[in-house]
Amino acid sequence: MIPDLDFLYAVTEATWPPASRTGYGPVTLRDGAGGGKRVSAATADGNWIEGDLASAEAAMEARGQTPLFMIRAGEGALDTALAARGYEIIDPVNVWLCPLEQLTDKPIPRVTAFAIWEPLAIMREIWAKGGIGPERIAVMERAQTPKTGLFGRENDKPAGTGYCALHKGIAMVHALEILPAHRGKGLGKWMMRCAAFWAQANGGTHMAVLCTKTNAGANGLYASLGMAVVGQYHYRIKPEDPAT
Repeated sequence: MIPDLDFLYAVTEATWPPASRTGYGPVTLRDGAGGGKRVSAATADGNWIEGDLASAEAAMEARGQTPLFMIRAGEGALDTALAARGYEIIDPVNVWLCPLEQLTDKPIPRVTAFAIWEPLAIMREIWAKGGIGPERIAVMERAQTPKTGLFGRENDKPAGTGYCALHKGIAMVHALEILPAHRGKGLGKWMMRCAAFWAQANGGTHMAVLCTKTNAGANGLYASLGMAVVGQYHYRIKPEDPAT
């Protein structure tokens, strides 16, 4: 059975979790502890009203957070309401998906890609060069699901890293980073296949990954593997007041 978008949103939350969640009626606030938008954005469920949005906005500002909401499929009314409050769209995201067997049909060449947990020092160094620092690695560490790091080599040199976690049969890859000198040589494909073999060995059925629409290289990688875009989401952020 193909997982639906609501299920994939839940997989995202489980495999890339915030440090904490706080409920304000139908609005859930997240503390990402510096781990990025995905773990810091508020979401609104159920029968929210304008007052709920105002309260959530005030709560985010009170704790020093720029007000930020995630807009999921079917949440057009929320999108419109936030636009009316001056919120701007930022970082539209594609949700990619495929069955694992689509990525496990070819053996991985020797010493090319490995599933390793905990991350090696060289993996942390590669992430750091790509702007993925300790706060995002802390997100990986607090995930309470089966998980692994991904380590890639190209031309006998450390060249890439990533993270994959599994929730209810769906493996999701995050923080895939290839060093610039090694891009365009096929390593990303082998690392995704490595994640798929690991997930299959741990009872998984599908592979998912999230990618901002502006990241042409990464979207091209997932398309080349035969993955399909099964949905999108975006964020709305409240612009900073230039007078402050």
